[in-house]
Amino acid sequence: MPDHSLHARRIEPRLVEALEDSPVVLIEGPRQCGKTTFAQMVCAPGFLPGGAQDAEAGRSYGYVNFDNDVVRAGAEADPLGFVADLPERVVLDEVQRVPGLFTALKLDVDRRRAPGRFVLTGSTRVLAVPTIADSLAGRLETIRLHPLAQRELEADRPTGDGFIGALFGSGFPQREVERLGPELAERIVGGGYPPALARPAGRRRANWYRNYIEAQVQRDVADMARIAGLDALPRLLSLAATHTARLFNLSRLATQFQLSRPTIGSYILLLERVYLLERLPPWHSNRLRRLIKTPKLHVGDTGLACALLGATAATLHADRPLLGQLLETFVFQELRRQASWRPDPVQFSHYRDRDQVEVDIVAEQGGLVAGIEVKAAATVTASDFRGLRKLRDAVGGRFAAGVVLYDGESSVGFGEGLHAVPVRLLWETP
Repeated sequence: MPDHSLHARRIEPRLVEALEDSPVVLIEGPRQCGKTTFAQMVCAPGFLPGGAQDAEAGRSYGYVNFDNDVVRAGAEADPLGFVADLPERVVLDEVQRVPGLFTALKLDVDRRRAPGRFVLTGSTRVLAVPTIADSLAGRLETIRLHPLAQRELEADRPTGDGFIGALFGSGFPQREVERLGPELAERIVGGGYPPALARPAGRRRANWYRNYIEAQVQRDVADMARIAGLDALPRLLSLAATHTARLFNLSRLATQFQLSRPTIGSYILLLERVYLLERLPPWHSNRLRRLIKTPKLHVGDTGLACALLGATAATLHADRPLLGQLLETFVFQELRRQASWRPDPVQFSHYRDRDQVEVDIVAEQGGLVAGIEVKAAATVTASDFRGLRKLRDAVGGRFAAGVVLYDGESSVGFGEGLHAVPVRLLWETP
């Protein structure tokens, strides 16, 4: 089994670039997705096992971890003095645990605006707090690190512009590949968290995910909100996993609890702030009047979702409706992860109208629009392109491509701008 603990990340050039001109760089993402290792690999390899301090290009960083109770207490007691005593360049890990530090960081940066001075990591959406966002406005660049993408896990390290590049430009040539079959379920159940992937597949990996959820609730969520119903959060997350890739329905979720609808709504927001849940907004167009304006709900990682649902690779492969549902979340998260390291931003949404015509994922880049429909089946028919054709007609000349991703063997065209593409080409070279 490959060692994922020190896996190279495709987004590294973006961090290196940010260090050249931004005084503060925030690496944000869920706990255990690899933020600390990533920051240390780039900035402070001497703090990694067997590492040697790297002074190349002046990048020789100290390291401070605010999960250490004593360190955190010292920073909270005297933020200004704590920052004044820091090394010339420093990685501040889990900085969301000391919100009072941000004003001190702002004052230090304003006194001496050196690029790459502070590298922060945060396991919650730190900038969702208005006072923190305001204090570092114009001084900070944010890099979102996700769990490992399938394209990062490939042993042969695929090159080229990848699936998103093909979607918006290079296209999908006709070719034949091997069908994934049971391997697809294994990838979905495995997810992308490095510590989980370092364990044997099956019970040990599922145990890691379950322990991870408990730790998240007891630490980061508890830090953000002093709430009495912490025990409801794992149950809410398990229920949300059954709704992944479906329209978000707060009332339906709330009926399962003896709590008010606004309370459950606030809990959903907390779970979003620690990256365990994500809402995919609806696509909109002035040319179409009958669009559904409800977001879709997605769990942040399919390995996490499968552990919550008790699904193994074998049971998932046998349960075709659940496989289709989780495959949609799997594809969405893979696209999100690949988009994070691209030079141009990509926005994602979903399309559904009141006639129940839908496109699972709509991607937009540079004014162009593309659609992705997801199927767990091994075959594709012309009817599978109904939503993509409607999206194509709605956007006209801005339409880049429409793709049905399926677990088949043939990449083939289905008319103007439309393609059936095997799902493995999402992370292999299209």
